[in-house]
Amino acid sequence: MIDAKTNQDINSLIETWQDKATKTKEAFIRIKSFLDRMEHVSFDFNTRSGVSYSLRPRHQNQKDRTLFAMVDVIDDDPSDRWLSVCFYGEMITDPEGKGDIVPGGLMGEDGHCFDLDSWDDELLAYIEERLSEAYRAAAAE
Repeated sequence: MIDAKTNQDINSLIETWQDKATKTKEAFIRIKSFLDRMEHVSFDFNTRSGVSYSLRPRHQNQKDRTLFAMVDVIDDDPSDRWLSVCFYGEMITDPEGKGDIVPGGLMGEDGHCFDLDSWDDELLAYIEERLSEAYRAAAAE
């Protein structure tokens, strides 16, 4: 479930985003659509223009954390935005070692991040698997 203001803010980003051949805008839309299909999930959307736009899904069962993933659109160069999808380290696995461990990098806790600077079907499917893992872990809190 997404409230009207959050939805408006996300749509505003999408409408004004001039995607390049890298298709990171399409990748963001795919990830957002994947998250939209998850039950009992609400969203926060934090904007820091010139830095990042951060989509933060939260499962209703979560008690100690305000999110189970963070999907950041990195805006340091608006003409060449890229994505960083991060998780709490213990909420997911990374059997193929495609992510980076970021000590203290997710809300002060160790994070596991996957960077996407261009459309990559295989990596997007892998990230969706991690989103599903984190969702299940959040539901079990």
